[in-house]
Amino acid sequence: MSQSSGKHKRFEELMPTPSCPALSRACCYAQVETAVTNANATVAGLGRLWVPVVLSALLAFASISTDMYLPALPVLGAALHADPGLMELTISSYLIGFSLGQLLWGPIGDRYGRRMPIAIGLVLFVIGSAGCALSVTAGQMIGWRVIQAIGACAGPVLARAMVRDLYSRERSAQMLSTLMTVMAVAPLVGPAAGAQVLALWSWQAIFWSIAGFGLLTLVALWTLPETLPRARRDSQPLRLALGDYFILAWNPRVLGYAISGGFFYGGAFAYIAGTPFAYIDYYRVTPQTYGLLFATGIVGIMLTNLFNARLVTRVGSDRLLWFGTVGAALAGVAVALNARFGWGGLIGLVTPLFLYIAMAGLIVANSLAGALAAFPHRAGAVSALVGAMHYGAGVLSAAMLGWFADGTPWPMGWIIAACGFGSFVATMLLVHPQQPDPDGDPALAA
Repeated sequence: MSQSSGKHKRFEELMPTPSCPALSRACCYAQVETAVTNANATVAGLGRLWVPVVLSALLAFASISTDMYLPALPVLGAALHADPGLMELTISSYLIGFSLGQLLWGPIGDRYGRRMPIAIGLVLFVIGSAGCALSVTAGQMIGWRVIQAIGACAGPVLARAMVRDLYSRERSAQMLSTLMTVMAVAPLVGPAAGAQVLALWSWQAIFWSIAGFGLLTLVALWTLPETLPRARRDSQPLRLALGDYFILAWNPRVLGYAISGGFFYGGAFAYIAGTPFAYIDYYRVTPQTYGLLFATGIVGIMLTNLFNARLVTRVGSDRLLWFGTVGAALAGVAVALNARFGWGGLIGLVTPLFLYIAMAGLIVANSLAGALAAFPHRAGAVSALVGAMHYGAGVLSAAMLGWFADGTPWPMGWIIAACGFGSFVATMLLVHPQQPDPDGDPALAA
């Protein structure tokens, strides 16, 4: 088969047949090739730094929306006359809205393109943030946080899909690692920035600052090209597209990558929810020391993401995913043993926790890239499904931590160990390593 006919066959596999009813196949192929070429040229023209910065900003909404106002929770509770349990609902309601909202934006992005749905989501995010700033009761705050979350999740879902639109499987894993390295700055600076805003102004100013971040990101969004050409959009009604989640969820490749990443996310959320108690209450470290210990984990994620970005095109995303899940499983066992028997004290707990969370750099980007490669023409829906499963697993593990709390780090330890082992087993059984794909046109790379 000639190279030209091979390309046309790949386009035929990847394009939904109803997307160009009035055009010949040759016109469709030409339209797709032209649109993708133009998008890549625009991205190249914007420079190597600007595009990752904008995409990282879109990915950072999950973190910035919560991290900045965490230092203000006690003040916020007093101002709204709410007890700590009710204020915790402002976090859990956001996570639930963020998880389920992704399922809405994925099919919308596949049908209408990437930029406009992201823009609508950013507008909702700004409105929700303003509503939080104007809230006078805890109930109002919780309601506006849900709206904020539904708007915020459009950015991460469709930013990941944009990466897949532009890059092949290994290159998309490389780009996602780069974006996550930049995005990791958010949890480092978010709480500190929120504390400074609170000290200088008020808790309302934190939410106005978050709204301002949304507006700036909205302006920056329009400097990026539309990455999904009309010929590759899904033309079926949204109700049918939403129903296709059942088909995607039972695809072995998508399921394998989603479960592998989902188990890891479960352990990561247990780490986030459990370490404040384990470090501050159990081992009696100061809040400032806790902040430094938490920051070391973020640095570990940044380092492994840089490592993954450097090696993924040569070694392959599936192989690096395998290494990451092995590391997470071993680190999880070490966390559980220390949490149960106290071996090594604080350092004995901090070290394996650092190793576990650092494996995010090898697991998250590669599992996302693998799942997106299974259905390139449904990248929005796949991104949404995987993201919802990841966050759903995280919310469940954080809830389990509360259910099984016994005054020791042991519940956190065994949950992280179980999640690390589950991620490893899912990768072994469901992910079948593939050769690195060519670094060429993303429409040709599955």
